[in-house]
Amino acid sequence: MMMNSNVLVLNASYEAINICNVKRAIKMIVRGVAYVEEKSDKQIHSPNMSMSIPLVIRLINYVYIPHQSVRFSRKNVFLRDRYICQYCHKQFPASELTLDHVIPISRGGKTTWDNIVTACKKCNRKKGGRTPKEAQMPNPHPKAPPVYLHIMRQLKVYHQSWKKYLYID
Repeated sequence: MMMNSNVLVLNASYEAINICNVKRAIKMIVRGVAYVEEKSDKQIHSPNMSMSIPLVIRLINYVYIPHQSVRFSRKNVFLRDRYICQYCHKQFPASELTLDHVIPISRGGKTTWDNIVTACKKCNRKKGGRTPKEAQMPNPHPKAPPVYLHIMRQLKVYHQSWKKYLYID
């Protein structure tokens, strides 16, 4: 079971690029392809060696990954905002959330990463067709999510040590 645990893989630049299992991570470390950045207090043993189980590894050499933008979708907006209403700052299940245009379409607002936020139904009704300032609500400043959003999509459970690499609060 331990060998199938998830390990976060960072590029040499510390950018999160993938998730692999412990077995693959150990192979990369032993081959000299990666360093251990974060490790568990649990050990793994072989006849010749003993080592701590890696939680986060970093590639020694930078691997060029073509720039990819994250596809704009309802699910990805919810993931970017972590299912938290950007007005009342409470977390909700997806069924109780909506997407809100910070600058309403009627005022020239566009359906883009920089103008859409996650909002609970109550806050969305309260804001209506107004700007957050007019509705006397907090003014969110949305932006496009990082390219590692695909990693966050895979995560149901992750180790606390990953937070600083994925910029999770």
